Amino acid sequence: MGDISKDVNSKFKNNKVKALINILFTANWITSHQNAFFKPFGISPQQYNILRILRGAKTPLKVQTIKERMIDRAPNATRLMDKLCAKNLIERMHCSSDRRVVNIQITKPGLALLEKISKDLNTGLLDNLSEQEAEQLSDLLDKIR
Repeated sequence: MGDISKDVNSKFKNNKVKALINILFTANWITSHQNAFFKPFGISPQQYNILRILRGAKTPLKVQTIKERMIDRAPNATRLMDKLCAKNLIERMHCSSDRRVVNIQITKPGLALLEKISKDLNTGLLDNLSEQEAEQLSDLLDKIR
């Protein structure tokens, strides 16, 4: 994907519209890179996010709690967890006092996969930014939200 500001046919109403379109364009660019990065590991960026949430929690979590903590609150989170379960990266645990409650926990193979991924994760996506620029960008994105 190219530089949106260099598109000859780009005419924006104002810089806020241009910035918004640039954010969306960049989000798609990052998503594309992330999909390609995670493909060799056999998981999606959303599945990686679920694994990270579970590792960080250190205790089993309810499905709803995982959904609330996800970066991309995909409506298909349960299906994503089904796939992770089938790969033995997470496991479901039914609550002994209420069988309707299902807790999810990361498995040893899930932790091992995260360890393997963390060595290479997203290196290079922000190489064009200095530490100061990255901090400024992060602050501006926080301000938008």
